[in-house]
Amino acid sequence: MIDGDTLEVRGTRIRLHGIDAPESGQRCKDVAGKDYRCGQAAALALADRIGKRIITCDPRDADRYGRIVAVCRIGSEDLNAWMAREGHAVAYRRYAEDYVNAELTAKALCHGIWAGTFQGPYEWRRAQRAGGEDTRPETVTPPTGKSGCTIKGNISAGGQRIYHLPGSRDYARTRVNDRAGERMFCTEDEAKAAGWRPARG
Repeated sequence: MIDGDTLEVRGTRIRLHGIDAPESGQRCKDVAGKDYRCGQAAALALADRIGKRIITCDPRDADRYGRIVAVCRIGSEDLNAWMAREGHAVAYRRYAEDYVNAELTAKALCHGIWAGTFQGPYEWRRAQRAGGEDTRPETVTPPTGKSGCTIKGNISAGGQRIYHLPGSRDYARTRVNDRAGERMFCTEDEAKAAGWRPARG
């Protein structure tokens, strides 16, 4: 489990369509006005709901970070809807209206984040960026040329996002083209979080 709206299935990073969950570092206030880690709570709720059960995901799109955007289910249950209905995520109206009713249900019943007060995940990320903090892969500024960032992120002819470590087979001949969306990474975790996979061989 990555967070409340992103998971990994057999090595593939999947962004849940139509919802936006609080970020892992985000804090909200509960019904008593006490701070709690609502982003962590959302991720744990999703993990607990899935447990060891098999999930299926229906791809809807791919985002510009290479992640599959999908509706995921356990049997016939729509997990995206469940997250919104239980108040662990809001409807991501910027991209879809699919889960607005589920969000309104959670709000009416004071489920999850609606029991207290919170800042919308998108607004929270924007505020963090304004404060100079990167909180999500899509908000990271490409660190090309930054001291210590030596991992090369390359996009293959087939559109695959692959990173090359110093000393790997194709590292020396790999060129990074910023205009094509390629970039440098400082750590493998950063590359993986942005939806890139390691080079084979």
